[in-house]
Amino acid sequence: MSQKVPPFAEMLAKCQHSAVHLEMRDIYGVAEEDQDFAAWKAGHRHDPADRAAWWNPFLTLVSEAVARGVEFRRARVVSEPVSDYIRYEHSCTFQNIAAGEVVRWLPRRRASDLLLPGNDLWIFDDSVVRFGLFSGDGAFLANAVSDDPAVVKRCADAFEAVWERATPHENFRI
Repeated sequence: MSQKVPPFAEMLAKCQHSAVHLEMRDIYGVAEEDQDFAAWKAGHRHDPADRAAWWNPFLTLVSEAVARGVEFRRARVVSEPVSDYIRYEHSCTFQNIAAGEVVRWLPRRRASDLLLPGNDLWIFDDSVVRFGLFSGDGAFLANAVSDDPAVVKRCADAFEAVWERATPHENFRI
């Protein structure tokens, strides 16, 4: 795996066909979300009609890539009952969908027989994997990248196994 990891925006800019994201944690301690997550826990919910209040640079990157033909799929493997963080993610997923992503959810109990990578990941154009490394409490630590065809294939196979079994967002109830 490469020690030099290009910024996400750079990797996405090079992407031409597909970007898939596999999330497998029940909590993320991402500093950029702390304030929004705290507001959500206090009862605030984003209004889908008030796009100016929730649209962000990540969603712009996604929508621009989708506009140039990149297919975005996100699969989330979650424990049940779901954590507060997963409830928060679920309530905000309309934002990912508005940007052009297709999102599915898979309860962890239905993933027991699947072989999954040890870390969350992005796969760009079935040619490079970007792993997200997190601490036990969900704090982001680092990214790692691999373009080893065997690693990419194993990760893509794992993603597709989850995707096939997962429930589309609009049908997933928490």
